[in-house]
Amino acid sequence: MLPLVGLRVSVLGGDARSIHIVEEFSARGAQVKALRIPVAGGAPNVSVCRDAAEALTEIDVLVIPLPGIDDNGRLYTVSGDSPVISKALLQSIDRETPIYTVMAGSYLQTLAAQLGLRVVELVRFQEFAVYNSIPTAEGAIQLAMERMPITIHGCRAVVLGFGNVATTLARTLTALGAKTTVVARNSASLARAYEMGLGIAGPAQLPDCLARADLVFNTIPAVILDRKVLESVNPEACIIDLASAPGGTDFEAARALGLNAGLAPNLPGKVAPKTAGQIIVDTVLRLLYDSSPEGTFANEGVLANAAGGR
Repeated sequence: MLPLVGLRVSVLGGDARSIHIVEEFSARGAQVKALRIPVAGGAPNVSVCRDAAEALTEIDVLVIPLPGIDDNGRLYTVSGDSPVISKALLQSIDRETPIYTVMAGSYLQTLAAQLGLRVVELVRFQEFAVYNSIPTAEGAIQLAMERMPITIHGCRAVVLGFGNVATTLARTLTALGAKTTVVARNSASLARAYEMGLGIAGPAQLPDCLARADLVFNTIPAVILDRKVLESVNPEACIIDLASAPGGTDFEAARALGLNAGLAPNLPGKVAPKTAGQIIVDTVLRLLYDSSPEGTFANEGVLANAAGGR
């Protein structure tokens, strides 16, 4: 475990995973500021900030977990007390201070560009996406088990798309005994799914797959399941949409058709917040530290300055 003595980290809001992000940075020796996060009293190296101004001054690293800052500048918090992170507040951040977030909304991206701040979206890194697919897939299956009157074992499952989440999900479903079919456009993705022993189908075969499915997972961030396609769905099927909001399902049409369909955002923070928080911390540290065997510091001197007691 890499020591972080001297590193000043600020963590702003977020869901249940934020508590574990704060605890993990603290356990590694960093000085942590926490804003609107219900951390345990007396946690070592942790300062609970009264406001955003306090949380954004004299820091080396800023972490904004999901759901993050919305398009009106409001920070998501578990308490519902959502302070506005204004341009004036962000101006207090040093330009050398990296801002790590899972996905940056348009508000944060716009202000960062105006102020010359560097926002790093973790979702753009393959390692984060793969690790994060594990709690996402487990959470999706947990939802399916709660919503279906039948077992996963033996059910006919359809997974739309074959990115990181879909790959982990399809593999896990098959391991549990589901008869899993992947629907995708990309021929290389379908070849990989076939090599894994999964059923495969192209977009033209989607209506037939849905007519036989007991369980449907969508991972494609576009409206794939529109009303016309939904009319083909087995009326007893369960649809779980894992794509980024607003998802890839016409939920109004699904309700009108009497289908069991729902959007399932931010599953890692809901079903496995400790693991999800650990994934964020580990990814941030891998990005901060140079991978050289000498253990030299990278990232424009952020850790080097912290190590020197700045």
